[in-house]
Parts: sequence; C-alpha cells; structure tokens
Amino acid sequence: MKKGFLAGVTAAGSGLLGASLASPPGSKRFHVLTASVAATWFAGAGRVPRGRRDVVQPVLAGAGAFGVFYGCALAARRIPPLRRAITGVLSHAHDGSTPSVAATALVTGAAEEVFFRGALYDVFGVRGSTALYVLSTTATRNPALVLASAVMGTLFTVQRARAGGVQAPLLTHVVWSALMLAFLPRLFPPDQAMTPS
Repeated sequence: MKKGFLAGVTAAGSGLLGASLASPPGSKRFHVLTASVAATWFAGAGRVPRGRRDVVQPVLAGAGAFGVFYGCALAARRIPPLRRAITGVLSHAHDGSTPSVAATALVTGAAEEVFFRGALYDVFGVRGSTALYVLSTTATRNPALVLASAVMGTLFTVQRARAGGVQAPLLTHVVWSALMLAFLPRLFPPDQAMTPS
C-alpha cells in the first residue's frame, strides 16, 4: 500500500514537473505548475526525519557541488545539445521575475528532499530512491537536468544515509540551487539556444 501510494505521488509530481518546464517562461502557468509540484512532494512526504543538525558541512557541500557544475557548464557551452538544454531551462530565469523564480526553485528543491530523501528513501532505500529521482526528472525531457539529477541525487542520498535525516541534503540542495541560479544564467544567454556550433 505504502509503495503504491508513493509510486502514485511520484508519477503525479513527475507529470507536473514536465508540464511546468514545458510552460512559457515567465507565465502564470509556470508558477502555478511548479507550486503544484512542490505541494505534491510535500503532501507525499509524511513524517520527515531531520537527522543530524550539522549546517556547515551541507552548506560547504552545496558550494563545492556548484563549483564542479560551474566548471562543467563552461565545458557544456561548447557542446551544442547540452548548451541548448541548459539554455532552455534557464529561459525561466531570464524571462521570469528573479525573486519568484528563485523562490520557486528553492521551495521545489526543499520539497524534493523531504519526499525523495524522506518517504521514498525510507521505503525504497538508497538505490531505489535515487533511481526514482532520476526517473522523475526524465519527465522534463531535458538531458542536462537528467544528468544533474543523477549526480546530485547520488550525493543527496549519501548525505541522507550518513546524517540519518533530510536536513543535510535539503541544505545542500538549497545552497547549490541558489548558486546555480545566481551564476549560470549569465553563462547561457537566451540567444545561445539558437547559436550554431
């Protein structure tokens, strides 16, 4: 029963996630759908184990992960399919209100952690919860996001296992997302989606 419920929540949230990123950047539809994604993850999370109350390590992990991704982003600008994929995602940051896009990204990231590293982790374990996280992201049909979900999902799950709760991965996710939103859009201006190699 529990597995069936969580599978249903995962399917619903994934569908909303795909629809949200397919919405026109800056549109009301985008914000309504992303809010629905976060609400779905929060609703499916149930009781959330907090775990160890360390703040410094998760924050440093988020900053370190951003550094790695920033280096990869510099390389991805030279690979047309990845450049287009990243520029497409960042179109929401370029065309939308910066505060509302930031709030949307950070709240959704927190919601992902309480669901995927909370309820899903408790039922499906390390490998299962990570696999479902990546599978959920495939609904976006964006290869850059799927690659990021595989890397970061693995890191978040390791943190969940070591810390015994969701606080560590949640802090890491929020710091990483905030830095990505602050620095990546300038690397991928809107016209790069159409720039030939």
